[in-house]
Amino acid sequence: MSRHPALTGERFEKGLKIRQEVLGEAYVSRSLDSATDQTAPLQKLVTEYCWGEVWDRPGLARRDRSLLNLGMLIALDRPHELRIHIRGAIQNGLTRDEIIEVVLQTAIYCGVPASLDAMRTVTETFVELDAEAAAA
Repeated sequence: MSRHPALTGERFEKGLKIRQEVLGEAYVSRSLDSATDQTAPLQKLVTEYCWGEVWDRPGLARRDRSLLNLGMLIALDRPHELRIHIRGAIQNGLTRDEIIEVVLQTAIYCGVPASLDAMRTVTETFVELDAEAAAA
């Protein structure tokens, strides 16, 4: 499938590069290649402003942004996005032990149910990553 025609432009390409570096080309391609007339505007917005503007700011390193994202996604109970950002956090230099520490920190400040669900997502993602590494 080809990319939706609305997903173009200089700002889009800037964000696309960062998004691919953090989340991986395969994941980003799947998201963009499946964009429809209804979903393309959101994909464009996310790519341009989230990735091209905020993630490109000099004030925080990508590693720090990943650390913050994990905590926020746990607090918001967004396991799908958490799974994606766990992978991005590892890509950005966080260790598995540091990711576990984020989950423990959120248990106190966001609640035990949120951290239990997050730990399940973290564990499943680590298993997936190990399986992918073994298959490579």
